[in-house]
Amino acid sequence: MSVLRHIFNISNDEWRPVVASFFYFFFLMSSYFILRPVRDEMGIQAGVDNMQWLFTGTFVAMLLIVPVFGYLMRKFSREKLIPGIYVFFSLNILAFYFLFSFFSSPLISAIFFIWLSVFNLFVISIFWSFNSEIFTTDQAQRLYGPIAAGGSSGAIFGPIITSTLSEQIGVTNLLLISASFLILATFFLIQLMKYAEGQPERRIIAPIQGSVWEGLRLVAKSQYLRHIGLFILLYTSISTFLYFEQAHIVSEAFSASEDRTSYFGFRDLLVNTSTLVLQFFVTERLLRKAGIIFCLMLVPLVASLGFLSLGVNQSVMVLLIVQVLYRSLNFSVQRPSREVLFTKVSIQEKYNAKNFIDTALYRGGDAISGWLFAMIASVISSLQVISFLVIPLSLTWAMIGFRLGKFFNARSINLDKNEKHDVITKKSA
Repeated sequence: MSVLRHIFNISNDEWRPVVASFFYFFFLMSSYFILRPVRDEMGIQAGVDNMQWLFTGTFVAMLLIVPVFGYLMRKFSREKLIPGIYVFFSLNILAFYFLFSFFSSPLISAIFFIWLSVFNLFVISIFWSFNSEIFTTDQAQRLYGPIAAGGSSGAIFGPIITSTLSEQIGVTNLLLISASFLILATFFLIQLMKYAEGQPERRIIAPIQGSVWEGLRLVAKSQYLRHIGLFILLYTSISTFLYFEQAHIVSEAFSASEDRTSYFGFRDLLVNTSTLVLQFFVTERLLRKAGIIFCLMLVPLVASLGFLSLGVNQSVMVLLIVQVLYRSLNFSVQRPSREVLFTKVSIQEKYNAKNFIDTALYRGGDAISGWLFAMIASVISSLQVISFLVIPLSLTWAMIGFRLGKFFNARSINLDKNEKHDVITKKSA
């Protein structure tokens, strides 16, 4: 245990919440990644020239969900609402199981694509919101790497389940396994809540006040949150351009549906394996030693080099290398860094503002950049030229990451001073 404590920099009293959070994320991501290869193939079957409609549908679905979530946050305590949301999504998966068992149509496939895109962002946003409530900034910088590794482990385990059992039990029956894993994630969420109950300063009982669009209001009035929102908007735009280029390159390279699905599974395996190694052994050291500014700028700079490479060579091998580097560094370095940013905000901002940024704003960026890609592609038929055009956007993203890191450091200093002042004042009283 002392060796593990030295490697992962985890104290004795932190093991229980870290293990609970690890397995919470593990089963959450396993549930999602069992279904992700199916979603990617459904997107291609709908037509690579029509994917912007799927992204737009996802954005509209997010706009409908955000005020509902805001309303529920006002009416229910988080200890009841958050497990209830996971149970609700489990029932959704069972509903799709029955639909796929008795019906087969492009409409159901499109609905599933949109639903899974909503499910992915929504449940993961809630996961990180809750963790930002449990752990302090110092703990987040040390522990988010190993915790995020739980998600990467699940992201490896899920595709293994899909590739191993899809032919034996059929794709439809995989939904039952996915629903079971989501219930297991809920179990470990409850264990993490029990830990929080023993921390009086981190009680999670009271509902969060505010309007149903409180997240939008909070983002609009805070310069710090606006920069986070812009950072996310640029991230999702760059990712969408890469996703669309992937769809075109893969559809031209592989004519058979099975070959495309196999490629997506192999890609996910490489990404998630490399991410897992980085999260266990690199994330914590980069966050604490290189600093938040470096971590926020790293992936945008890698994206710039990636699009430069795709501008020179549009082969599947180059695409695979770019995707593995981009996504593994995003999951292992940028995502934990982004979540550390929310340890320095209020409870309302942790849930309402963060959920708005992670869902509606995120998918809004998807939809806008999806239509932008389609418009550019209608004028410029060369994907290589489009790749070169994305490079300035990636460099802008890096500069926003630099500014956001400066804001975080300044906010951390100010909040730490205020906390020390409060302690001194209480002692004086």
